[in-house]
Amino acid sequence: MEFTAQQIADILQGTVQGNPQATVNTFAKIEEGKPGALSFLANTHYEHYLYETQSSVVLVNNDLQLQSEVQATLIRVPNAYEAVARLLQLYDAQKPRRTGIHPLAFVSDSAEVSEGAYIGAFAYIGDGAKVGRGTQVYPHVVVEERAQVGEDTILYPGVSIYHDCVVGSRVILHSGCVIGADGFGFAPTAEGYSKIPQIGNVVVEDDVEIGANSCVDRSTMGSTRIHRGVKLDNLVQVAHNCEVGSHTVMSAQVGVAGSTKIGQWCMFGGQVGITGHAVIGDRVQTGAQAGIAGSVPEGHKALLGSPAIDYKQFARATTVFKKLPEMYRELNALRAELDALKQQSSTQAQ
Repeated sequence: MEFTAQQIADILQGTVQGNPQATVNTFAKIEEGKPGALSFLANTHYEHYLYETQSSVVLVNNDLQLQSEVQATLIRVPNAYEAVARLLQLYDAQKPRRTGIHPLAFVSDSAEVSEGAYIGAFAYIGDGAKVGRGTQVYPHVVVEERAQVGEDTILYPGVSIYHDCVVGSRVILHSGCVIGADGFGFAPTAEGYSKIPQIGNVVVEDDVEIGANSCVDRSTMGSTRIHRGVKLDNLVQVAHNCEVGSHTVMSAQVGVAGSTKIGQWCMFGGQVGITGHAVIGDRVQTGAQAGIAGSVPEGHKALLGSPAIDYKQFARATTVFKKLPEMYRELNALRAELDALKQQSSTQAQ
């Protein structure tokens, strides 16, 4: 489908700068632009591409000050990144969705699959399980006994939802994601480790997205809970009895130990590790590879390092760390001088 710059501007409530009749029929990164493509510029680091791109239309922020002539038609919006996300969502929503149950899928007679849902080949829907209206269950997905999946959710190939777990509406679970595996609970005995049965479940609320090969473990009792709007990247581990507050985001390889409570709107960079039984307040931000060894109070607090400390303090400490070899040499030199002075003073005293 083709859209004019003016039509797109009307959708986004933006302003056209250039030819309002310029048409686009695809998307492209600004550095790979081509005629008929729509691109966007949200990061000024890429601004130099704006003056040479072949894209027909480019979304830019309202406050962008042009440094040179631009061939493309511009659509100015308050937030270009947000605007292109909206357009991509509209584009994705127009794709036809499959419906029906593939003849090679297994659906238990006691399972409930709502109208408009799709169950792909070799998928398994267990006894008493429920799949909501419009949900897409791709091949090789397992929805075990009594598990519930809401409406318009997407379960990509290889997703496993264990028994009694609950997944909400408009959730996206990527390939290899496991919801409800046993929590890591073992009691040490004289003979080894005795497994503690994990009899709880996992509840994933609406509008959550969980990346490929990520795991959310079922609770020992009660529920491990992922609240509404949470976004987890690939290879994230959330242990048993944890609670992740709404709209919190975690980058790849974040690990959250058991019984930790995380607030709303938090941000965790890649490879962050969080100790068990911690309480993390709302809007805490943590840089990549930080180690959170205890509770963190609520607030716009930014942490770095391991153990994690205030990012400004960490930056100062890093500056000192880089100078440690030089400081060590100076310290040894001072010790040698001090020893020489002590020796000289002792000789004179005699």
